[in-house]
Parts: sequence; structure tokens; C-alpha cells
Amino acid sequence: MDRKPTKRGLGRGLSALMADVQPETTSDAATTAPRRPDMMVPIEKIEPNPDQPRRRFETEDLEDLSRSIKEKGVIQPLIVRVSPRDSLKYEIVAGERRWRASQMAQLHELPVLIRDFDDTEVLEVAIIENIQRADLNPVDEAAGYKQLMEKFGHTQERLAEALGKSRSYIANSMRLLQLPEDVIEHLADGRLTTGHARALITSDHASELAKQIVSRGMSVRDTERLVKKAAQGETAPKPRAASKSAGEKDADTKALEGDLSAAVGMKVSVEHKDGTEQGKIVISYNSLDQLDEICRRLSAVE
Repeated sequence: MDRKPTKRGLGRGLSALMADVQPETTSDAATTAPRRPDMMVPIEKIEPNPDQPRRRFETEDLEDLSRSIKEKGVIQPLIVRVSPRDSLKYEIVAGERRWRASQMAQLHELPVLIRDFDDTEVLEVAIIENIQRADLNPVDEAAGYKQLMEKFGHTQERLAEALGKSRSYIANSMRLLQLPEDVIEHLADGRLTTGHARALITSDHASELAKQIVSRGMSVRDTERLVKKAAQGETAPKPRAASKSAGEKDADTKALEGDLSAAVGMKVSVEHKDGTEQGKIVISYNSLDQLDEICRRLSAVE
């Protein structure tokens, strides 16, 4: 099979690079019509980029995508270039997730778009592809914007225009990286939302407040009030003690409630019936978004 790489002119800007990268979805079905591939390539002739900035690929997500590929095939072609290590192979520029899922689906060949990218452009496209992921957490998204600006000199205005977002969105996203490391970890793991994190940016006590917010499952509005009180030198109000008629909970139960609240990012109450092995767990939500998150997590359990 003859190789006919698609040549690209020098000096293409960020918007031109963006045009090659389609946002990935779990079903591999994009909202726009799929691009016509340049050719089909045997899967064993395709290799991953060793400098790919994305290192984690969730097994469950790959299995979901693999099932979709078995049913519908690979809808969006991979973007590749001739491998700099082996001229008889192709290196993935964008689409490693599809390549991994296709291996699981035991496909023999994949559709590809061939581009003549240099090493710098390969890294740039890889970062852009990661930013476009639907399931990207706000910390990784902000880190992607920072990389594009620091490594390639892109301004917030250029990023906003190419990505179809406002400049203030880019700026507010990158401000999240100013938070202490422990707060950033809560945000990356989903224990805090972007709204919580934005309220904490201006606080001198972000770490301490974040622990309270997570353990108590506080809403964004309650967080804003907590931050305001802390700035005024007031201590945060303590949770009201449980009614004595309900019985005082032991230390182990309270510790369990704290662990569960931190895990789900919402207030969790464990109510155990004394003298039995029965009880119930109550998850309190403060918004419809939190309710949707509870439903999503429960629906994902097999």
C-alpha cells in the first residue's frame, strides 16, 4: 500500500491544529460528521507516542469504548505521523485511547489521518486532545491551558478563540492552580467542585476550610459564607449536636461518616440500629448537580 502523507504548510496556527482534533466521547461518536481517513493501517503498524503527556487510561472507560467499537467501529480516525524511530510504522499523534480500545476489541486495522507534524506540534496536539476530553477534571484542564501558554507562547485570547471559550473562563480555570496542593487534590478527585474551589482561591485558610467543606458536604453557597466569615476572623459554626433522643454516635461511626463524606463530596450520615445489624446511610445533597452525581455513581455500579 502506497503511503501518501498529507503535507501541511509551515506556520499553521493553533486554530489549524485544533481542526484536526475531535473531542473524544465514550461511544467514540462525535457531534460532527467523521473525517474521511487517508488510509487504513494494520494495528500492529501503529505505535503510541512515548512522550504522550497523558499517562492514565481508566480500564472501565476503555472497556466501554471497546464495546462501542465492536458494534460501530472506529468512527473518528486517529491522527498519526510516520514514526521517527521506524519509517515502516506510524506514531499516534491523537487517538491513543481509541488505539488501546481497538486492541481490546481485536480490530486488525484502523482509519488514520496522516500529518507531517514535528515533535513540538505532536506535543501541542496531544495537550489539545487531552483538554477536549469530556471527562477531564478541572485541575488537568487548567494544567493543559498552562502548558499551552508556557511551552508554546499562546495567550489566553488565542486559547479562548481556538477552543471556543471566553478569555475569563480560561483565566478563572488557571487560577485554580494557585490553590494549595491538598485542595487541588480534593478538586482533582471530585471531593470539591469548581465552585467550591473558586470560593477558596481568595482565602488564606484554604486548606483548613477545604477539610471542613469536604467532611460536612457543604454547598457552594455555604462555602462562600464560610470563607467570608473566616476572612472576618470568625470561626466556622460547628454542626449542631445530634439529639440525645437519637442516641450519641460512637467514635467509629463518626469516623466512618467522615470518610464517606470525603469520598463522595457530600454529607453522609450513618444511622445504625442498636442491638441489630441493620441501619441506613443517608446522603444529603445541596443541588440538583449533586443529585445527578449520586445517580451517576450508583448507575455505574455493576
